[in-house]
Amino acid sequence: MSDAGTHSPESLDGLVTEAGGAADADYELRSTEELVELMGAASADVPAAVQSSSAAIARAIDAIVERMAAGGRLVYAGAGTSGGLAALDAEECMATFSTPPGQVLALTAESEGAEDDRDGGAAAAGAARISSADAVVGISASGRTPYVLGAVQAAADAGALTIALVCVPDSELAQLADHVVAVVVGPEFIAGSTRLKAGTAQKLVLNAISTIAMIRLGKTFGNLMVDVAAANEKLCARVHRIVRTATGASPDEVDDALDAAGGEAKVAIVSLLAEVDAGTARARLREANDNVRSALSS
Repeated sequence: MSDAGTHSPESLDGLVTEAGGAADADYELRSTEELVELMGAASADVPAAVQSSSAAIARAIDAIVERMAAGGRLVYAGAGTSGGLAALDAEECMATFSTPPGQVLALTAESEGAEDDRDGGAAAAGAARISSADAVVGISASGRTPYVLGAVQAAADAGALTIALVCVPDSELAQLADHVVAVVVGPEFIAGSTRLKAGTAQKLVLNAISTIAMIRLGKTFGNLMVDVAAANEKLCARVHRIVRTATGASPDEVDDALDAAGGEAKVAIVSLLAEVDAGTARARLREANDNVRSALSS
């Protein structure tokens, strides 16, 4: 059943994400430079709005990590701009942190019309076999996108941890979720165009969720992404630089360590810093749940 009627003009009038429209706005009469400055000024308060939600974001991340550390998945659900940002973040986790396929995934509406289908969101959650092991982040600027509501409700019914990432207070999505991150950025530069301030805020929060979760899961060493997969020439060079930075070893020593480690940065780092062979370094990492710092202290 479609929920297209949920987004009637009257039902949207009170949303802060839809506010700010003015018939006498004169953007088209201004110079391009003026518009760039105005748009920059309009977006300047987004980082502060995200920062004000730091405690809520941190609580959500800790809960997500608890599920992932026990073998669960991080699942995003979104539509439109929110869905696109979700898909991008999930895809980049694989490239940046070498997450196994499916450990971070995005459920997204396939078309603009599909975002009004609450049952479609529930069906997507069912097809992904969401369970109590998983953490599901529903992303909706308005906090009322039917597809996202359906996915999060189905996830909650399955016992999953649920998080609402919204840009309005007191939303319907928030009522369904265990954790709420409400980053209220106010009216958009173009009224109702939530790909702008709201989208920027969502991107910043998703960056924090996935990156800090991966730090907690041992995917980094300091600020180095030591789990990056050397899948092309650029990434091979990056892995070499990461090992060199982490260890202070010479380029030749890094080459030898990476060769012995089969190209795995973590193994090479532990091998060089602990002065052990690659096999011993790999065993230490295995005992330390693949955490470099813990492996070095063992």
